Order: sequence, then structure tokens, then C-alpha cells
Amino acid sequence: MRLSSSKMALWGIAAAAVLVALPAMADQKIGIVNASQLLEESPQGKAATEAMRAEFAPRQRTLQAQEQSLKAKYDKLQKDGATMSDDQRQRAEKELRDGQRDFERAKGEFQDDVTARRNEEMSRLQRTLIDEVRSYAKSQNYDLVLASEAALYSSQSYDITPQVLAALQAHAGKSAAPAAAPAPKPSK
Repeated sequence: MRLSSSKMALWGIAAAAVLVALPAMADQKIGIVNASQLLEESPQGKAATEAMRAEFAPRQRTLQAQEQSLKAKYDKLQKDGATMSDDQRQRAEKELRDGQRDFERAKGEFQDDVTARRNEEMSRLQRTLIDEVRSYAKSQNYDLVLASEAALYSSQSYDITPQVLAALQAHAGKSAAPAAAPAPKPSK
């Protein structure tokens, strides 16, 4: 395949533009940050996870106890159902259905509350992490910092996650105690 002179000229201009741009690109300072690693390993992320666990543990224990109670009632109905009168069996079945319905509703409310709080906490934590990445990038004169999830490939030499994590750890020791989490909703 032969290239026409106009196409060769275009390729020549494009190649020259790339060659001219290479020295300018070499002066750029670029970093890559693994955001999920920061979320998991930063003191702020660990504190948020632990606060969520502590906030919802009582309700989770209540749900587990309720589930065990329902299982015990079901087992009793299976074991004694044949010897019960029709009236007793119907009452036990109704009690079991009502208990199961209440349990499913409480479990759904619990999941909704956990999801809402997790979203609130993750939003707050992401803002903190973004602020820290920006602060670190400005102090170290980075021209561009990308999330590793957005980069198709990057060399390890661009990864500044450990340095940002160290900055987050330093700020965690200096910062005041985190804002108190809202009181958990009473289980229903």
C-alpha cells in the first residue's frame, strides 16, 4: 500500500507534534492513588468501619436472637404438630407466620439503615481522602493525580498511595476525636 504525499505529510506533522510534546510531558509530575486501599487501610477508614460495627451490633444481635427464636418455634411445631389440636396448631402456625413477617420487616429496616449510614460514612470518608490526596499532591508539586481504578496501566513508580496513607496516618494522630455517630435507632 502506497501513501499519498498528502498523507505522508500529515503523518510527518503528527510525528513532529509528538516529538515536540515529549519534552513538555517529561516535565509533568504524575501520581496514581489506589483509593480502595486508602479506604481500607487508613486510620480514618478503619475508624469508620469500627464505628459502624459498634453502632449496629446491638440491633444485629437482636435480629439474630429473633431468628433463633423463630427457628425454635418452627422446630417445636414440626416436632409437636402431629400431637396438637387443630386450634393449637393453627395458632402456632399463625404465630410463626406473624413472627416471620415481623422478622423480615425488622431485617429489611436494619439493612436499609445500615446502607444509609454506610453511604453517609463513605461520602464523608471519601471527601476526607480526596482532600488529603489534593493536599499531598499540592505540597509535592504534582501536576496530575489519578485514581488507579481510572488508569488502564501505570508503573509502580507512579503509585503514591503509601505516601498519602502515611499522611493520613499522621493527620489521624493530630486530629480531634471524630464526630460522634448518631444514636442507633431502637429495634422494633
